[in-house]
Amino acid sequence: MPKFDIYQEEFHPSPLIHTWWEFRKSHIAVLGLWILAFFVFLVVFGPLIAPFDPVLQNPNAFLVKPSWDVNGSIRHLFGTDSLGRDLLSRLIYGCRMTLGISLLLVLLAMLIGVALGALAGLTHGVRSSVLNHLLDSILAIPTLLIAIVIVGILGVGLVNSMWAISLALIPQFVHNTREVVRTEMAKEYILASKLDGAKNTYLFFYCILPNMYEMLVVQGTMALSIAILDISALGFLGLGAQAPAPELGTILSEGLRVAYKSPWSIALPGSAIFLMVLSVNVVGDGLRSALRNRLQR
Repeated sequence: MPKFDIYQEEFHPSPLIHTWWEFRKSHIAVLGLWILAFFVFLVVFGPLIAPFDPVLQNPNAFLVKPSWDVNGSIRHLFGTDSLGRDLLSRLIYGCRMTLGISLLLVLLAMLIGVALGALAGLTHGVRSSVLNHLLDSILAIPTLLIAIVIVGILGVGLVNSMWAISLALIPQFVHNTREVVRTEMAKEYILASKLDGAKNTYLFFYCILPNMYEMLVVQGTMALSIAILDISALGFLGLGAQAPAPELGTILSEGLRVAYKSPWSIALPGSAIFLMVLSVNVVGDGLRSALRNRLQR
């Protein structure tokens, strides 16, 4: 008779661990995760590591060159702007404001969009048809244009721009959630649950929602990069955060005025926006591939 060792048990990793194993196979995705983690670190601990007050003006330090320049000063590593404010401190607070607000807006848009999308996917009739055609029309318009129109109605300012961007992001989550819900509702396991007496609320939270993780990860990372770009664009155009608020778009707009004297004033905030968006997109692609590979295996 074959002998079985009761002490030898096969190790079955959890879905989270398995997803991490698949994710770390991509070195570019891991590098993007480290860059994104650095920006998240600035969001959490920015006030503790910033050397100066981001809005404090120093009349004796106008347009000081960065430390790597021959005429630069080690006191201001990234130099100062036209009002004598330390650029390193403003960039730290700018990353904190831009990324922190973007994360908040994406979470808000995801919660509202998933709720409306589930309602649209679980219902039928005239109400659902009108909502679907309205969503198709809105999705044809760029989110930045929608945000500019909403800001034009509500007025300029950081709070109004936050409402505008969140409202512009909601239709994307509604559309994707509706498609996933309708696809899952047509499958046999949903029909079996219905015959067993399951209600729509139970079907969504316990049957459909677990199958939406990949879509939420992909759409969430895409929405996060869009939110970062839209907040920066509105700040650059003077429709979002207003000076002297240390927001990356506002810093870039202020640096553009003296770009011929201090090109680092636009190169540094522009690089921060580029790296932030790039890391979010790379991490999103890596998570999507990891989730797909885990589900296939």
